Amino acid sequence: MASSNKTATVLITGATAGIGRTTALHLAKEGYHVIATGRRASELEKLRAEVPTGAHLDVLALDVTSADSIGLAVTEVERLTSGHGLDVLVNNAGFGLLGPVSEISDADLRRQYDTNVFGLMAVTRAFLPAMRARGAGRVINVSSMGGKMTIPFMGAYNSTKYALESLSDAMRYELRPFGIHVVLIEPGVINTNFTDTAMAPISQFENTAFGPAIAKADKLRAMMHATAVGPQVIARAIHKAIRRRSPSARYVAPWFGNIFLGLLAITPTFVADFAFRRVGFLTDATLNPKSQLAESAHRPVRA
Repeated sequence: MASSNKTATVLITGATAGIGRTTALHLAKEGYHVIATGRRASELEKLRAEVPTGAHLDVLALDVTSADSIGLAVTEVERLTSGHGLDVLVNNAGFGLLGPVSEISDADLRRQYDTNVFGLMAVTRAFLPAMRARGAGRVINVSSMGGKMTIPFMGAYNSTKYALESLSDAMRYELRPFGIHVVLIEPGVINTNFTDTAMAPISQFENTAFGPAIAKADKLRAMMHATAVGPQVIARAIHKAIRRRSPSARYVAPWFGNIFLGLLAITPTFVADFAFRRVGFLTDATLNPKSQLAESAHRPVRA
């Protein structure tokens, strides 16, 4: 999609907050026809009120986990585009579920996958026919650097992003003959309410065997936010993926995330394991202080 094609229609899921909201405003100001979607009608109306005069932004209720909602969205998009359909689909809707994977319930794990994986694929399948019929289109999936590495207590969320990485690779191979580009955006830590919202329920695990580590969750949050950037960085990466005639398969944002991922790729597993356990306070000193005392009691005393 050439940069001159500013009349392209872009639908963004999860546009009521964070990356989705910032991207919707950014692209509308750049001249695209933006269809901002989400579940909270009140937030969509607030977003519409922020759009500058002359920009073209429509809002549309969409729950990515509801087949009926997706079907209604497709019909409305056909109306808004006079039958043309979408030029670009930005799959941004998602949330993070934090906690020890061995303690997360089946219901919560399924809810995580329903939104981040199954909902994303359902929305994509719904809008692909019009793109295939035209022989042109773009699907941009907002993944995460967490789709390339696993952070302590983020295994459920990270696993959905690992799945999205593979699904996006497969779609990139399979849809390119139809003129459809599939691109992954891999954000690092972003200054939105995402982390705070994800970490809020983690206290429910304080009475498990992981309680002592969970109690230090605020320290983990502080470490994560030390490298955080604003959502505008991701909005610009998404814009780049739209306007490039031949986009890259992946865009890591911010750029220095590439350095970290590169170093991690060449780090021996046992070294990375040690570092991540330390980051998550998953050490004997934290989780098994009695074993530490017992070990020291049986340690030979040097003369």
